[in-house]
Amino acid sequence: MSRTPRFPRTALASACLLGAALLAGQALAATQVNLSYNGAPDPEKNAVHVFATNLKALVEEKTGGEIELELYPNSMLGEEEDRMEQTMSTPSLNVASFAGVSPLVEELFVSAIPFLFDDFAAARAFFDEGEYWQEVANALRERSGIEMLAVVEEGGFLAFTNDETPITHPDDFEGLRFRAMDPSQVALYESFGASGTPIPWTEVYMALRTGVADGQMNPPMYIILGSLYEVQDYLTLANIQYSNQFLVGNGAMIEGWDEELREAFREAVAEANAMAREHNEAKVDERIAYLEEQGMEVIRPTDEDLAAFREIGQPAYLEWLAEQGIERRWIEMALQDAGMTGLLD
Repeated sequence: MSRTPRFPRTALASACLLGAALLAGQALAATQVNLSYNGAPDPEKNAVHVFATNLKALVEEKTGGEIELELYPNSMLGEEEDRMEQTMSTPSLNVASFAGVSPLVEELFVSAIPFLFDDFAAARAFFDEGEYWQEVANALRERSGIEMLAVVEEGGFLAFTNDETPITHPDDFEGLRFRAMDPSQVALYESFGASGTPIPWTEVYMALRTGVADGQMNPPMYIILGSLYEVQDYLTLANIQYSNQFLVGNGAMIEGWDEELREAFREAVAEANAMAREHNEAKVDERIAYLEEQGMEVIRPTDEDLAAFREIGQPAYLEWLAEQGIERRWIEMALQDAGMTGLLD
């Protein structure tokens, strides 16, 4: 719905209020809210930017101009931790990755169990409807005052890249050094026989170019966004994890809006996310083809090889979750929501 502009009870009152504002030299302004995120403001390369621009337009439309979003792409307001601190302390919005949210809710890592989802539909149902994800949102609110607003796709499922050797099987990882987004990815690489080093997204290209890391893991969209095809030769479509980020907002800010304004804002978020998901899924094959055109060798593992990744990666990841002290109930909830209850047997 579009939010109906609110007017004073009479035209006379309206004229008096407007006249007073003009006499005071003030304009009646909308509430401006900053929205920060990673990646360039390029809709062809950055699915998060597509979401952000759609959200800006829809929020302004549905709130009748009462809320205006100011977009800050390219990590302009800081790296992940900085932006989450800003979201906690100021009336703002942020599209955060695992590296931003997990220090506040480490149970988030459960949603990255390898091969948890077969396709987009399964992943979307898990985050939109599942009990586990609602509990994650509750924990984030209680621990930080931050509201979890949407799960935003950043492009396809995660693929491996490297510049040393074609990877078709876990054995091919032996001795390689990989950039990791967070500690959970380090654990995953180590289970395959490689090493992992956390490196911020803004430093990934140079790390790969200079040999600090041999490879990394991202969806095709981010490989294009970061021009990683310039410093990586091989792309392995293992589809090991769903690629997502998280729209979060300052809870006090959202609670401070009246019910009608909150409803209009949340409606805009849902609509923008649906539009971004449709756009993202339609682009997956096109992005892989583009990377092939840029000279990358695309490896599509066989079902047997994918089973080997799963048989090594899933138990190792579950063991890592236990080592982090994450309660078993979180894992059980997530597996129940994903229809994979037998994984813990």
